[in-house]
Amino acid sequence: MSVTETVSPSSAEADRFRATLRNHPAGVVIITATVEGRPVGLTATSFTSVSLDPPLVSFYIAESSTTWPTLRLAGRFGVQLLGEEQAELAARFASRGADRFAPPTSWRPGPSQVPLLDGAVAHLVCERYDTRLIGDHWLVVGRVTHTLVLEDPRPPLVYHRGAFGGVAPLG
Repeated sequence: MSVTETVSPSSAEADRFRATLRNHPAGVVIITATVEGRPVGLTATSFTSVSLDPPLVSFYIAESSTTWPTLRLAGRFGVQLLGEEQAELAARFASRGADRFAPPTSWRPGPSQVPLLDGAVAHLVCERYDTRLIGDHWLVVGRVTHTLVLEDPRPPLVYHRGAFGGVAPLG
């Protein structure tokens, strides 16, 4: 029988791991939901598609997140794909203690009362499909039930090397 020992990385190793991953750009989304009649949301850079049939998407959220205890109660959630000019909105939803849905945030209830942020390039409304604790993050998988896309999409907002930015097409 083989035994595997799990060793937590040192602080220096964790910092090096973070610094390495800062070199990989990530799309920026805001996850929203309504819990007990109140909107809740956060910024995520770990969003990805999972499956076409059924249509599944996912994101990760740190177990230490102060928003997760409320968001985890939601059976449905929205994913707002942000345009490159929405860095301020992404920063607001990433800030601790901010009233994220207060002005200047502009939003409306969408399908299943999921908050939809005005000005997003696209919205997905999902029902929770699966949730699993993996390491120090929760993997949240949603089954897409509605999609809303603007007629004139703008370049996406990305996060790279600790800062928000845009994407310029080559050529």
